[in-house]
Amino acid sequence: MTDDAASDSARTRDRRFMSVALGLARAQLGLTSPNPSVGCVIVRGEKIVGRGATAAGGRPHAEAIALADAGGLARGATAYVSLEPCAHQGKTPPCARALVEAKVARVVIGCLDRYPAVRGRGAAALRRAGIIVATGVCEDECIRVSEGFFTRVTRGRPLGLLKLAMSLDGRIAAASGDSKWISSPSSRVMVHRWRRECDAVVVGAATVLADNPRLTCRIVGGRDPVRVIVDGRARVPPAARALTERSSAGAIVVTTRANLSRARRRYAGPNVEVIALGGRGATVDLGAMMREFGRRGWNQVMFEGGAHLAGAALAAGIIDRVAFFIAPKIVGAGLVAVDGLATARIKNAIPLDKLEVRKVGADLLVEARPRR
Repeated sequence: MTDDAASDSARTRDRRFMSVALGLARAQLGLTSPNPSVGCVIVRGEKIVGRGATAAGGRPHAEAIALADAGGLARGATAYVSLEPCAHQGKTPPCARALVEAKVARVVIGCLDRYPAVRGRGAAALRRAGIIVATGVCEDECIRVSEGFFTRVTRGRPLGLLKLAMSLDGRIAAASGDSKWISSPSSRVMVHRWRRECDAVVVGAATVLADNPRLTCRIVGGRDPVRVIVDGRARVPPAARALTERSSAGAIVVTTRANLSRARRRYAGPNVEVIALGGRGATVDLGAMMREFGRRGWNQVMFEGGAHLAGAALAAGIIDRVAFFIAPKIVGAGLVAVDGLATARIKNAIPLDKLEVRKVGADLLVEARPRR
């Protein structure tokens, strides 16, 4: 085998085992906040001898679980970790130290951590101990898994995902207000998966009044996000399903200071929290809301509508990723997908980067990132 062929074979092998670690990390998305979801596998030769993923609530860490699973077989093995092992003493010992003490020979890291307390220190500690370290394997995929955590520790708020389902001509509901169902069953299953991965799902009062959604995760093994209703005027009925749904996750009504007392009287209950983050008049300060969610340790929040909330969230600069499901239907009239941006000229439109398009059921899913 030539040197180039051997190198290609090693890269293919590294990607194969990192893909397994990524799968473990993805399976825990939404369960590990405030920590990132990390996957780790310990490999000897071509055999995985230890597996681990960050446990619910963020501890134990993936490396500790995988090393315990491998036992003595970790000595001289290769560890594949989707995110750089931590090197600081927190509520658990440093994972870099655990890998050193287990005497692994090599560590392959998907992406370096952006948390200031780690940020390259884990990889450096491993190298100082004489361990061979490789970085950047399946890097883009690993960054995507940890992106919510990175956003929170660098920007002080969770990652904001704006999801909308619309017709080909950009309508989210017909003129009568009817919106069931614009998107395909396959698209709706994907959205339920995203709900499981998010700490909270956010809707505006108009969406609750029109659709009375449950905002729960209805897939096997699903976990409900916190249900957040932005309602500056406290007009959502107390019997709304998003407020009364029986779930281990609670509900939050976000209103303004002017309506706080009324909202507390109206929505008082054991599973409903009311908070005031008022801007002017009846306008909720969405930036302050996301900073509050960041203080709670939430890594990812999904905005699901309606049109006015979508426009306000985009205008506030709190959306990091848009995901538009476009159904092969022409409605001709009805509610537009995004309202309230009041862009007078095309040059003032919000530009998007990293455009990706794929088919989901009968729909097209268009994903992109608002340009900073």
